[in-house]
Amino acid sequence: MARETNESRSGLKRSKKRHRILRYTLIILLVLIVAGTSFGFYKYYSLKPANHFKNLTIIGTGGNSKYKQKSGTFNVLLIGSDVRKGDIAGHTDSMVLIHADLNNHTYNMLSIPRDTRVYMQGHGYTKLTSVQYIAQVEHGSKQGIIEAVNSISSLTGVPINYYAETNYWGLQYMVDAIGGIDMTLPFNVTLTHPWYPEDMGKTFTAGTHALDGKMVTEITHERYSLPGTDYGRQQLQQAALVGIAKKMMSPANVTRFPALAGSLSKFLVATNMTTDDMISIGLGVKGDFHPEQQIKYRQVKGSSVTMYDDILKANNSEIVLDPGQLQNVIKQYFTN
Repeated sequence: MARETNESRSGLKRSKKRHRILRYTLIILLVLIVAGTSFGFYKYYSLKPANHFKNLTIIGTGGNSKYKQKSGTFNVLLIGSDVRKGDIAGHTDSMVLIHADLNNHTYNMLSIPRDTRVYMQGHGYTKLTSVQYIAQVEHGSKQGIIEAVNSISSLTGVPINYYAETNYWGLQYMVDAIGGIDMTLPFNVTLTHPWYPEDMGKTFTAGTHALDGKMVTEITHERYSLPGTDYGRQQLQQAALVGIAKKMMSPANVTRFPALAGSLSKFLVATNMTTDDMISIGLGVKGDFHPEQQIKYRQVKGSSVTMYDDILKANNSEIVLDPGQLQNVIKQYFTN
């Protein structure tokens, strides 16, 4: 009888111990779930554009020091260069300044012609296309981008928070990674200086075309067959960006954002944007993104003049942007 009682007590103790272990395990699990959920809420809260994009760092020194940036907005400079694999430097082929307002879902873009006359610190006045190349040769790849940002910031008076540089192969890879795009051409385009010899002379009529990465890059690289040359190229850049934006936000590609973000190095030569920056942008545009209505492309006309180039130490053909028009465009669309 005593033996049965002892066994009963022993079994009861084991049962209590098991229940106690189970209870502690459940408590720990509950704590982890709550902590994980809290972290998730915290992370989501911190990534909301109004919270994430505030008190941003300004790159360079050319911006307006009195400019107060609104939360939920940022300025980014997109750089297209002709740098090739293995090269230590490349020329700037195109630059697009973007003021993104994720509160009002507006994206104002200003393309700066590659031959625009700009001031380069320590050198003087030269073409925009030369700034990045000279700085990269003298100080390395990153400083080349910073100098290009400085020049655009000084020219426009816009403080720039981010930069993203791609090249021919990077743009081609990005378009192919999202399955090609529909690109609406505003006029006929004939390829007069393509990267690939077999594309010489190909003509695309005005209208919408389904294009792969190779043809998007060939078309946006064209200049000489276009109305207004560089200004015509700006319209093609707009068409490509709208096509990419629409395809990126399609249901099939939204789910691939993490994978695309993980392969940034394949289509971006350089950027200071983080994965969190890109996720926050995704949260900002999700559910209310209509690129054809929300992306606005601004142009500032300029005059082609021959002026002394401080780097070449000789006269050079450059574009001088209309200062009054530039100031009005910047004030109305880029610093509000």
